[in-house]
Amino acid sequence: MITQEKIDNFIQKIPPAPEALNQTLSLLSIGELIKASKVAQTDLALSAYLRDLVNKPIYGFKNEVNDVSQIFGILGVSASQQSVYNYMISLLSPDKWQLFKLNKNSFQELQASLSKKWEKILVHLNIENKDIESSISLLPASIIVAEALFCEKIQEVTLLRTTKALDYNTILTRLCDRGLFDICEIISQKWEMPQKIADIIQAASGLKPSKNEEVNLLGKWMHLLLFYELSQPMFLEADLNDFVDFQVDYVSDIYEEFAALMDIS
Repeated sequence: MITQEKIDNFIQKIPPAPEALNQTLSLLSIGELIKASKVAQTDLALSAYLRDLVNKPIYGFKNEVNDVSQIFGILGVSASQQSVYNYMISLLSPDKWQLFKLNKNSFQELQASLSKKWEKILVHLNIENKDIESSISLLPASIIVAEALFCEKIQEVTLLRTTKALDYNTILTRLCDRGLFDICEIISQKWEMPQKIADIIQAASGLKPSKNEEVNLLGKWMHLLLFYELSQPMFLEADLNDFVDFQVDYVSDIYEEFAALMDIS
């Protein structure tokens, strides 16, 4: 059994934030986009990450965007905050993934794709909320934590996969009495996000629906998005699809709307 203390110790590393990151997030939290961009550009690694992120094909810019103030201006406050969270997560990403077949580029692709599609969903639902938009960054963060925890018990994990054909979320729960969405909730608390974010994350598991109508609706959309994204060829190959057990009945009322929005034929 992996103890709660080990989980907490690892999550304490999230985020390993330099002062520039803390200042950037503080300024974004009060909507000071210009000031935030000026602070962000003093961190060369953050600036490079932002340029690499927004120039990925999923963002759809015809010309390369290099200036941090321009990047923040294009993204807006909410997406800029989410991008900084994504950068903080990337700092914790292993140099070499041992269990999941990921690398720096594929992990960033996961972050970027989830971020853009979640933003599209929130626009569709007419929801403007920085914390709700940033909530999607919790899943990649929890995958990093799961990779680290699994690597401590790599032989046991491999044995359970090969002999009992267990999914990764079940194995994670057996090893540390916490599933992927529980780890997401722990990280949200570490980041001092509102309780509503933790509730949305748990609803997104498809196993813990909320009595709050808005929270439950967002949980359904996130559940579908996670299942859809982790079922893409790149992430199927990485074995990430085993983390989300698709709950058809939970999302049946919005599936057609989701499929239309994502243009799933």
